[in-house]
This record gives sequence, C-alpha cells and structure tokens, in this order.
Amino acid sequence: MLPKPKTILLLLSIVLLLLLIPFIAMQFTNEVNWSVMDFVMAGMLLFGTSLLIEFVLRKVKSTKHRILISGIILLLLFLLWAELAVGIFGSPIAGN
Repeated sequence: MLPKPKTILLLLSIVLLLLLIPFIAMQFTNEVNWSVMDFVMAGMLLFGTSLLIEFVLRKVKSTKHRILISGIILLLLFLLWAELAVGIFGSPIAGN
C-alpha cells in the first residue's frame, strides 16, 4: 500500500530541499562538483530511504522496533553513500 499523495509530496519536497544544499554550494566554490548523475543518484537514495522509513513507521507497531529498523536503514544509507562517494570498501559500485 502506497503512502498518501500528500506524504509523497512532503517527502519529495524534503529531498529537493536537501539537494539544494550541494547545488547552492556549487555556485560558490569549486570544492563541490556534482554532475547531473550525482543529483539523480542522491535523489533516488534519499527518496527511497524516506519511503522505506515511512513504510516502517506505518507497519511496525513497537516504538523500540521502529527506532531499531529505521536506524539500520539509515546506517545502510550512509554506508552506501560513502561507498559511492569515495569507495571506502573498494567495491565495483564505487567504480574501483
């Protein structure tokens, strides 16, 4: 069951606001150099993670389990993000 359209719109808005941070930084410094594909991948990761956590919050009743599962999802997001950004594990998805 999909979340309500209002929820999806809210999540998309938050993801777009987060993606504005590197976009604005690119206007002021050469230290941030994202391509269109970087924005697409970041958007997909952030939106997918937010949908997954929203699903967990709707389906899991125990607050303790909600926090644990959401924490694991966020940890996986950060590990994947770090791997894609700098290849900390040296896997093929990082281009190594």
